[in-house]
Amino acid sequence: MREPFDLGTESIMPGQRRTVDLPVSVLSDHTPAVMSAHVVHGRKPGPVMFVSAAIHGDEVIGVEIVRRMLRAAPVSRLSGTLIAVPIVNAFGFLNQERYLPDRRDLNRVFPGYPHGSLAARLADLFMSQIVKRCDVGIDLHSAAVGRTNLPQIRLTPDNDRLRELGEAFAAPVTLVSKTREGSLRLEAEKAGVPVLLYEAGEGLRFDEFAARAGVAGVLRVMEKLGMIASRGVPRARGPSILCEGSRWMRAPSGGLLRTLKGTGEFVEEDEVLGLISDPFGEAETEVRADEAGVIVGRTKRPVVNEGDALFHVAQPARSDAAAHHVAAHRRAEPLFDEDEII
Repeated sequence: MREPFDLGTESIMPGQRRTVDLPVSVLSDHTPAVMSAHVVHGRKPGPVMFVSAAIHGDEVIGVEIVRRMLRAAPVSRLSGTLIAVPIVNAFGFLNQERYLPDRRDLNRVFPGYPHGSLAARLADLFMSQIVKRCDVGIDLHSAAVGRTNLPQIRLTPDNDRLRELGEAFAAPVTLVSKTREGSLRLEAEKAGVPVLLYEAGEGLRFDEFAARAGVAGVLRVMEKLGMIASRGVPRARGPSILCEGSRWMRAPSGGLLRTLKGTGEFVEEDEVLGLISDPFGEAETEVRADEAGVIVGRTKRPVVNEGDALFHVAQPARSDAAAHHVAAHRRAEPLFDEDEII
C-alpha cells in the first residue's frame, strides 16, 4: 500500500485530500497567521507537484485558477501528489497589496531564512515545507495593478525540461526570461525543482481568458507528467508562440495615452502602438514599436509620464509563427462546468 503524505502536523492517506495550515507568525493583535496548503494524495504513485499563487498579494487571478483546478474532475483521479497553495502571501492578499507588511517583495528574498525578517521566514517556510517536497512546480502570477499581461509562460534559459513542460502548458506565448536574484524560480531550480512561471491578467482583477488558459495549462502539464488521464483535459488549439526576448516600449513624453494595439496583437517595426496627447490637444506624440513582435503586456492607465513602460513586445523565434492573432487561443479554452467537480 502507498505511504501517507505528511505535511505539517497532518498525515494524508492515499486517496484523501486535506487542507493543512502551516503556522507563519502571530500578528500584532495576537491573531495567528498561517499559510494554507491543500494536499491531494493520489492512490497511485506519481510525481509530487506544487501549484502556488499570490506570492504577490494583489495578484488574485492565480487564486481563482487554483480554486477551479481543485474542482476539476481529472484531479479526483490523481496519481502522485498535488500541493496547492492558493495564497502564499496572506498578508498582502488581505491588504490587497503586492508586498508584505515589512514592504519586502517576497519574490526577491528566496530561499529565505528561519530567523530573518518576516519575508525571509515566509520564504523559508515555503521552500522547506512545499518546494523541496516536490519534483516540479507551477507558480501563478499576473501583471501589477494598472497593467495587464497576455497569458504566457516564462521559461529559464537552456532548461530542456521546462521547455518540454511549457510546450505541454500551451499558453498563447512562451517567453524565455532570465531568473532574478532571490526569486522562487532561481532558488527552486538550485534545489533541483524546475518551476514554470505563468503570467496573465492584471492585479486585483479577474480575467476570464487568463483563468481559463491557466486552468487548462496546469491540467495539461499534469497530464504530461502522468498525474491525470487525458479525459476532461482541454486540448490546445495550437502551439505556443516561442519568444526568446522582449522589451518595453516607453513613453516618449507625458500626457494622456490612447492605445491603438492590444495584448496578443502582432506588430511590425515602427508601427504606431498608441498616441500621447497633452490635455489641450495641442501636441500629440506617437508611440512606435522599436522592432516587430507580439504585445504580451501593456499599461491600462491613460495618464502617463515620460519614460513610463507602455507596451511589452516579445520577439518570436520565428516571425511567421506569430502572424496570427491570439483569438484562436481565446476561442479554444473552454469554460469549466461548475457541476463537474470533485
